[in-house]
Amino acid sequence: MKKKSTFGSMMRKGAALCLSLTLMGSLLAACSKGDGDSSAEKRVLRIGFVYSSPDNEQYLRQLYTDGYELLHPELDIQIVGAVNYDDMRFQEQEEGKPNTQPDPYKNLTEMLNGKNPVDVVVLDSNSSYLKRLVQDNMLKQLDPLIQENEFDIEDFVPAVIDGIKEAGDNSIYALTPTFNSSALYYNKKIFTDMGVAPPTDDMMWEDVLAKAKLVSKGEGAKRTFGLSFGRWGGDPFWDMQNSYLPALQLKVYDDKGEKMTVNSPQWAKVFTTMSSIYKEKIVPTSQDINSGMDEPGNGKRVFNPYQGDLFINGRVAMTIGGYDYVTELTRAKDQNAKNSKIPSVDWDVVTMPQHTDNPGIGGNVYLSSLMGINAKASNSEDAWNFIAFNNGKEWAKLKSRSMYEMVSRKSMLKLREGQDFNIEAFYKLKPVPPSSTDTEKLYREKPGIDEARYIGQQLFQEVIEGKKTTENALKEWETKGNAILKKIKDNPNGTLNPIEGNVSTQVYAE
Repeated sequence: MKKKSTFGSMMRKGAALCLSLTLMGSLLAACSKGDGDSSAEKRVLRIGFVYSSPDNEQYLRQLYTDGYELLHPELDIQIVGAVNYDDMRFQEQEEGKPNTQPDPYKNLTEMLNGKNPVDVVVLDSNSSYLKRLVQDNMLKQLDPLIQENEFDIEDFVPAVIDGIKEAGDNSIYALTPTFNSSALYYNKKIFTDMGVAPPTDDMMWEDVLAKAKLVSKGEGAKRTFGLSFGRWGGDPFWDMQNSYLPALQLKVYDDKGEKMTVNSPQWAKVFTTMSSIYKEKIVPTSQDINSGMDEPGNGKRVFNPYQGDLFINGRVAMTIGGYDYVTELTRAKDQNAKNSKIPSVDWDVVTMPQHTDNPGIGGNVYLSSLMGINAKASNSEDAWNFIAFNNGKEWAKLKSRSMYEMVSRKSMLKLREGQDFNIEAFYKLKPVPPSSTDTEKLYREKPGIDEARYIGQQLFQEVIEGKKTTENALKEWETKGNAILKKIKDNPNGTLNPIEGNVSTQVYAE
């Protein structure tokens, strides 16, 4: 009963807060408009998203427009989606035919060029779309507006501005209030106990892997691993794809999806380097993680809410994680102070390892909400004011409370009370430039094309197990992959059949 009363109290407080904010908005509007005619027709500001639906419009409004609309009652803000989730959800599948998917970029351009075009477009971390829209002259360059309005751009994190300029041919065509990033977390105690200097910012992959080998020790469920590519470990092939390869920008097949590109010296170096750290058990596999789930003792499972997270359990010296992992590590520390059975770790963080062939570039930097102005906007003035508001210092101060993403303004990137870690590690490096390959178009026009990628998964595992050499594995990947690409080219709507002995990989049937 007490719980219900508390909930009711919270609801009443929330209602009171909403009423107060509404009244504040009315007062602000009155101050700005004086005794003008309240019945005057509202100006319309249309804001477009790549994906939307009636169900999630309220969420988008809460995230992007409610704060602005509160201060601008003279505006009628309309939400538009290039692709409607409901159209995809309720699409009827015709027997024997592939399920057709909408072309997001085509729909996006129609939303920008149609009879009633949107004024603002929000791209939701897809910087490849930003690059294409700039190349197709569909966005308004923001540099003149930034200068004319003396909008403070110097306070933005360099990595964010660099990523935006990379997509805009060294000009600014969009701004984002938030971004996400990954960094390299490390266990201070492991390095101290082993007498090995901990990792630092701006290290190369070769040096990080060398340190990982130095601090790996032990056997079985008691082994300490030097590095993991994520909290939970996983398949070696996908670990490599998601963490090691992005900054190298190596491709599996060409931009047309007609020829494999894996049989190359660059891929050979990757296979050799990555397979060696799995062979030497420098990096844990899913089997290693599962083997330590039940601790020896009296036959009972030991209480541990972080089972499977080897870094928090002190069995991994370094791990790659996103900014949101800070929240989990802080929570573990707080709970450990209350109950010593809950594991905790003394940690810090440094920049993602870099490749000598591509220094200064860090993988896994996502520009969360890229906002640009349609070149054909009918209300470009309000469009700029909306973007300036969402990317201003006042709004960044509120957004900085988030525990799952970072604000783009340096002045608002501050440690919370009780925290002490190298926060700059998350934004010191430049993001990976947009790829020249339109992967969404390839997946749409050639369903199943990624089956050519999946073949590498089994072959890489065979290299790790010593069943194949890197040279032979890459040749086989090239041959089998080219066969799949040819079948897809000859028969794009063909059906998929499993390859014998590998249920996770499929090929096209004639």
